[in-house]
Amino acid sequence: MVVDSARLDIETDLSGQSSAQRSGGVVGPLSGLLVADFSRILAGPYATMLLADLGADVVKVEGPGGDDTRTWMPPTRDGVSTYYLGTNRNKRSIALDLRDPEDLAAAQELAARADVMIENFKPGGLARFGLDYASVSAGNAGIVYASISGFGSGPGASLPGYDLMVQAVSGLMSLTGDADGPPFRAGISVFDVMAGLHATIGILAALRHRDVTGAGQQVEVNLLSSALSGLVNHSSGFVAGGTVPFRMGNAHPSLFPYEPLPVADGELIVIAGNDGQFRKLCHALDLEHLLEDPRFRRNQDRTANREQLRPLLVQRLAAKTRDEWFRELTAAGVPCAPINTIDGGVALAESLGLGPVVESGSVPGIRNPITLSATPARYELPPPGLDEHGEEIRLWLKN
Repeated sequence: MVVDSARLDIETDLSGQSSAQRSGGVVGPLSGLLVADFSRILAGPYATMLLADLGADVVKVEGPGGDDTRTWMPPTRDGVSTYYLGTNRNKRSIALDLRDPEDLAAAQELAARADVMIENFKPGGLARFGLDYASVSAGNAGIVYASISGFGSGPGASLPGYDLMVQAVSGLMSLTGDADGPPFRAGISVFDVMAGLHATIGILAALRHRDVTGAGQQVEVNLLSSALSGLVNHSSGFVAGGTVPFRMGNAHPSLFPYEPLPVADGELIVIAGNDGQFRKLCHALDLEHLLEDPRFRRNQDRTANREQLRPLLVQRLAAKTRDEWFRELTAAGVPCAPINTIDGGVALAESLGLGPVVESGSVPGIRNPITLSATPARYELPPPGLDEHGEEIRLWLKN
């Protein structure tokens, strides 16, 4: 891939150091790529943070009021929304009012120089500014232009793309909660994150195509399609098997046990994902006689007869605490897990040597989940203040 010097200029910060110098000479796998980030809130910023961690130079374009998540609080760190901090490290911020001719010219110049542009305006919303794919690609044939919407660019284009709406209409909420209770949303904006991941995959695929052909293209991702893909076994159960799934609390429709089971001091996730694991579970619980019971011999038998098997397991599990069973079942080769709060999850990752917390500047965040042996992720720039780099970027765009 050939990147011209005008794009590389922004790799040098105000101290005169290149990104490679700042990271100790290690060049990220996406180093040299300029990403014009016109997205906001979660799906797009999450995607561009992943690209930035891997070496891309991301310019975050914000309106005069800033990214919406700057105001989504509590919680905060030093008065700044931790929601915003969680998806915006390794970026530079410029505030542009697209209704202002000078700012619009700067935005158009940035798009003309970029390798990647990503946006999550309503479909067609950037056309009046000459920042839609057709306009940008006319002057920048190599652009990889990623658009994220809620419901696609067809008949659903006018619908706002909030994750909660997609959790509702996709069917996820119908699957979440107790069987005799109301539907619930997932604890995170799961389809925003999923769409951000899909956008990242699409961008990388399009860049590979550009490496071969020299031609850019548009990448389109929408939350509803990401949701239906992400519902995996449930959506497959419907389209391939004609089965509409229903809420089962924490139970699994195709496996048992695969859920929290009560122990002496609370609950423990207990899993028998195959017949071998069920045998290990029975041996660990001194319930070997269950292995000869035809009701529980195979996974499909155990799933069909879960109401008969559950009390037999629960009775034995009541003899010990969560920590005791966690140690014993793990040693026996039975998958199990305590139900932690997030602080417990971070602590476990620390204890396993995963180093989950990194600092960009003085701001802690969660490590990029991708480990690369030769070109590791970087954590150079803290999440930027609004228009923090506006002056330097404007000067660069005029040269």
